[in-house]
Amino acid sequence: MYQNFPILIAEDNPVSGKMLEKILVREGHKVILAENGRIAMEKFNNKFYPIIVTDWMMPEMNGLELCKAIRAGDRQSYVYIILVTANNDKQKVVAGLEAGADDYITKPYNPAELIARLNTGIRFLRLEESLKKANEEIRKLSIKDSLTGSYNRAFISQHLPQELKRAIRYNRPMSLIFCDIDHFKRINDTFGHSAGDQVLKEFVRILSDSIRMNLDWIGRYGGEEFLIILPETDIHGAYFLAERLRKKVEAMVIGIMEQTISITASFGVTELNHETAYEAGADEELINVADQYMYKAKNEGRNMVKGPGL
Repeated sequence: MYQNFPILIAEDNPVSGKMLEKILVREGHKVILAENGRIAMEKFNNKFYPIIVTDWMMPEMNGLELCKAIRAGDRQSYVYIILVTANNDKQKVVAGLEAGADDYITKPYNPAELIARLNTGIRFLRLEESLKKANEEIRKLSIKDSLTGSYNRAFISQHLPQELKRAIRYNRPMSLIFCDIDHFKRINDTFGHSAGDQVLKEFVRILSDSIRMNLDWIGRYGGEEFLIILPETDIHGAYFLAERLRKKVEAMVIGIMEQTISITASFGVTELNHETAYEAGADEELINVADQYMYKAKNEGRNMVKGPGL
């Protein structure tokens, strides 16, 4: 469990450095050697190392200076630093810890003690990894719709204005598609709500498979209504995508409890108007316009795309 964190060693004595490397490699660690603190800092700046074992006394940049330089940086992940010193003076030890070291070991050190202290640091880093994963899961839950995996209404309210601002700032096109599953209540009434949930998930899957990853995004606006946000896309591109989605949804067959369900959807398309985009509530107006076109599609027979000029 302890072999996944690469270790950077800063040691100016070649014999001590090789000895330390041999001990750590024998334990299964990947080790990188640096001849002094300055070189160690250069290596660290080029590649992140979560564990650093550094000697105190070194030319050009000593261990304390290396600790301070690392702690001065803004790191997304923690760096666990073990300071190796020949001086067991308590004031020196305190100075090392205040400089940013997490632990220390005095020369000549016992290899078993070194490994034990190193494993303490690794347990700390493992805990940090677990906490980061848990926080990421909490963050995802706070912005995602739990059923479909699309973004929720809160995310839409926060991020759609940001997309508008970006499009305005760089004078770039942006479009929005409002879509709604036709006769969804009939599906719930006929097949049950669990079937309706499955339809919603399959519907979003079809949408997600057809948009650009890391650029376009989908939000559940409410019930069976969804928004598709299309940065860097003009109205013609939005029309093309909406019609492609309409055909894919129409062709979709969902198997539920030895039965099959076919659905259609109605789509409303609109484009950012740069002349009015500066006005307050421009994001809500964009949604409202697309919503109106979607209802136009509903009123004219459903299973169609409507927008300016259509």
